[in-house]
Amino acid sequence: MRVLITGATGLVGQEIVKLCREKDIKVNYLTTRVSKIQQKDDYQGFYWNPNKQEIDENCFKGVDAIIHLSGASVSKRWTTSYKKEILSSRIASTELLINSLKGETHSIKQIISASAIGIYSDSLINYYDQSSNKYSEAFLGRVVQSWEKAVDGFLDFNITVSKIRIGLVLSNNGGALQEMVKPIKFGLGASFGTGKQWQSWIHVQDLASMFLYVLEKNISGIYNGVAPNPVTNNELTKTIATVLKRPLFLPNIPKVFMKFILGEMYTLLYDSQRVSSKKIENKGFYFKFHHLKPALEDLLG
Repeated sequence: MRVLITGATGLVGQEIVKLCREKDIKVNYLTTRVSKIQQKDDYQGFYWNPNKQEIDENCFKGVDAIIHLSGASVSKRWTTSYKKEILSSRIASTELLINSLKGETHSIKQIISASAIGIYSDSLINYYDQSSNKYSEAFLGRVVQSWEKAVDGFLDFNITVSKIRIGLVLSNNGGALQEMVKPIKFGLGASFGTGKQWQSWIHVQDLASMFLYVLEKNISGIYNGVAPNPVTNNELTKTIATVLKRPLFLPNIPKVFMKFILGEMYTLLYDSQRVSSKKIENKGFYFKFHHLKPALEDLLG
């Protein structure tokens, strides 16, 4: 099997590439940097530039499936211009892939696209599964809705469409967890707001395994990329401190303060989405890390 991966050098992409190599799945990857192109039989790079709608169409040769992870980071201040980039990077890259397949002979049977649980409304009481249509009207919610709609364009080619709505990814190789760890290590950790907001998290290894499971089982539909046991922000912060053996004594950080510091991006810290993983579990997927503390011990221990 050969897969084409966009965003292969990102946090999740690197873990998926590693798993592909372990399973003898060959990888083609797209990059905007010519200097990052490698040409090995099991790991071949190809140039693309979604902003200019340019792509080396050789990337599709012999490919059975696409894993689409590409998109500008949301962990950067949301200026008016950067908000446009967050949206356009997802839509333009998806449209480039779709337009490149029009009228072409190809062997692609499936696309598995990243999505995000930011599509669900901020709520302390709701427990969301994929059937929920209570979508967020906030910026990220609108981005995810547009992204998922764009990915549906692959259905016109009789390609199986799968989407994984990713939650808070825990990794020891960057991402949100490492930013949370820094102040806690120095005894400056604190929860955000009331601390009651839900954090639907997932260990990066489980997330990569989920993408590969959906690929190998060729299952369609939308799945939540979250572990079975979401926690509150209070519990997340306290468990990180416990694993690091550090005290927590500072008061919770008020929403108004972080809104001043981060602007509109503050919602990443204060929005609450309690999300179910039952659908992927019912398909036979097994989580290695069901609970938060063992996941953090694996990553921080």
